[in-house]
This record gives sequence, C-alpha cells and structure tokens, in this order.
Amino acid sequence: MLDRTDPEGAIAEAAAKYSNWGRWGDDDVLGTVNFIDEAKRREGAALVRRGASFSLSQRFDMDGPQKGWRRRTNPVHTMLDTGTDAALGNQGFPHGIGGADDVVAMPLQCSTQWDGLGHIFDHGKAWNGRPAEKVVTSDGDLVTGIEHMAAPVAGRGVLLDVGRVAGEDGELPDGFAITEEHLQAAIDAHGVTVGRGDIVCVRTGQLTRARRDGWGDYAGGPAPGLSFTTAGWLHRTEIAAIATDTWGFEVRPNEFDDAFQPLHQVAIPNMGLLIGELWDLDALAADCAADGVHEFWLTAGPIPVTGAVGAPVNPIAVK
Repeated sequence: MLDRTDPEGAIAEAAAKYSNWGRWGDDDVLGTVNFIDEAKRREGAALVRRGASFSLSQRFDMDGPQKGWRRRTNPVHTMLDTGTDAALGNQGFPHGIGGADDVVAMPLQCSTQWDGLGHIFDHGKAWNGRPAEKVVTSDGDLVTGIEHMAAPVAGRGVLLDVGRVAGEDGELPDGFAITEEHLQAAIDAHGVTVGRGDIVCVRTGQLTRARRDGWGDYAGGPAPGLSFTTAGWLHRTEIAAIATDTWGFEVRPNEFDDAFQPLHQVAIPNMGLLIGELWDLDALAADCAADGVHEFWLTAGPIPVTGAVGAPVNPIAVK
C-alpha cells in the first residue's frame, strides 16, 4: 500500500530498488533500449504475416490537444510557397515548373512523442547518475540527446488493451490507476507474453473519449494511467519501452497527496526507461481485437533532433 503522505520516501525507495545505473556502463545513452538486440528485432520482424500496417501517431496540426501548459502549443504549419504562387508565375522558375514548400513550428512534445532520457531528473541527477547541469544545458541534451534513439527503437511490439479488458465500453475513467494486476489481466486475456526488449503499448481509451467529447483537459488533466506501484513490473520485465494513449503515461491525479509525475521520476532518470505519450492506439487495437493477435513488428524511431529531450515519432506497427 502506498503512503499517500510520503511521495519523497516512496520515490527514494523505488529509485534505489529499481535503478539501472551502471548496468550498461558509465557512458550509456540508451537505457532500457539496450534490451533490444538483433535477435529481438528478428523476432519482431518474424511477426509480420498479413502485411497490414498501422500508424500509431496522432496528427500534428493546430487542432491538437495542447492548451499552453509549460508553453506547449499545437503545431503551427505555414506555407512558404503555394500553388497560387506557381500559377501567378511569382516563383521565378524557368519552363513552367512550380512548387510548394512549408514550415512547421512546434514544441517537440506537443503530440505523439518519446520522452528522452534527459527529460526528467531526480534530485539533480540525470540518467545513469550524471549531474543534470552537465547533461542538459541551454545548448540541449549534450549526453543523452534523443538522436541516439533514432535507429535502435525497432522490434517486437505488444499491445495491452487495458481499456477493453478492465474498462467499460473499451475505456478507463480518468483517475483509474493501472496496477500490475491489470497489466497481467490484459496479458492473459490477449494470450501474449511480455519480456526483455519488448516495446509495450498500453491503451486506456482516453484518446477515444477525447475524440468523441472534445479535448478538454486531455493534455495535462486527469487521466487513467500506470500506477506508481507498477515500477517493479516495469523493471522486472526488462521491457525496452512503454507508450500510452495519454498525455502523461501515469495516472493523474497522481496517487500521493502532493506529487507531480512521481513514476516519471523513478522510470526515466533511475531506470533509464523510454516512455512514449500521446500515441494513437485505436485502429491497431480494433484490429487486434478482431484477429486476436496482440503482437507485431514495431518501428518507432524519433525524429533525431540533436540534443532534444523528447521528439515526435510516427510509430508503425505491422502485423
């Protein structure tokens, strides 16, 4: 049982118990993504049977969920050259050729994305015990920038549709804490295994509800999500990464009287776990429910923005 009055103590205990500092050497920049080896990728690739593919990304546009928290906005898409410019002959190109060009300005974590290992600190320490001020400066993440994740995040994906297994009409209510028991119930219901090197996708159904009822406080408000008590499961299973269809991965409000994202504080800087948020799992989940297959090849490399502490991704699941 959690002591709701003592987040500091609970975080310290979990951080010490589930730390991976030094596990892959002092210079490590990948954390749990080290669990994805060549054999794991071959295992994932062998799961492709039908050739059906699913994008697990929300759209990047001005109609997204962001409301300005921490200065996060939705993407601003601006055209630099258009068909109108071409038709009017304003582009200065020869022999009738014309073109269109555009630019996007956006926070890197405004839609479907990975949290990099430099995103969260624990008492001034970054992943692997490094001083936070030596890792992330005004020049960006000088050590564990998201660019290091561009190639290795590809392998066996597993969908745990906790919304369908434990929810009502496929959705968990806001504030629903997903425990290890809920995760295991989904594993059993889907007939899958979860273990070393897997990329686990947890569907809560909150995005489904937001699409139906409006964004509301989807980006930062109450949400279903993983319980702080799942820290042991996340460590013990040796999964490479985990992603959810919610803004914050863990249950909100958090399970302590006064806390902010305590599971992040354990999972990222201490465990080295790669965390994905704002993923769109609905189409994949519908297909998995139809054919009963909840494992697939998944490639999910982030845009390699040098020194970024998070970055957009268009994950592709292939069954």
